[in-house]
Amino acid sequence: MSMLSEYRIVVVGTDGSALAEPTVARAALQARCEDADLVIVCAFAEMPRRAEAKNVATLGGDSRLGQVLGRNAASAAIAGAVAVAQEQGATIAAALLVDGEPAAALMSVAAERNADLIVVGARHQRSIAERLLGTVATEVTKRAPCDVLIVRPAVEEGDLAVPEDSPAADVGQ
Repeated sequence: MSMLSEYRIVVVGTDGSALAEPTVARAALQARCEDADLVIVCAFAEMPRRAEAKNVATLGGDSRLGQVLGRNAASAAIAGAVAVAQEQGATIAAALLVDGEPAAALMSVAAERNADLIVVGARHQRSIAERLLGTVATEVTKRAPCDVLIVRPAVEEGDLAVPEDSPAADVGQ
């Protein structure tokens, strides 16, 4: 019979949506109970307006579905996640902003840090776009180098909006 090992490093993704808080709380609780380090990751897209317009015109929609748009929005999502993790008493080893696709960012950080567990949130119902393109949770469970814990919302309340920088926040940057 194989021995189960303790989790030493737990990686959690956040996007600042309504599902992010319970996901981070669960990861933080798991990390605290296992006396593990918690690494919080927020993947975001930093795309110049011209490239964004070309992307939308070419693809017929925004390919960054579910991704935090802009560094300011990502920073706010990370700050919120850190506050939730601190409330749970977790030891936060790092809070990282990663410019890139969410699943790839989680996998990369998990591999770099030799994570034992990745925690992601997943909704019960998915949109047609998510069914066709896949979700972060689906991609992570397929390719993760370690265990994966999927947190589902207690009650599904419509769309879980992902934050983005307001146009005014981009002025002067």
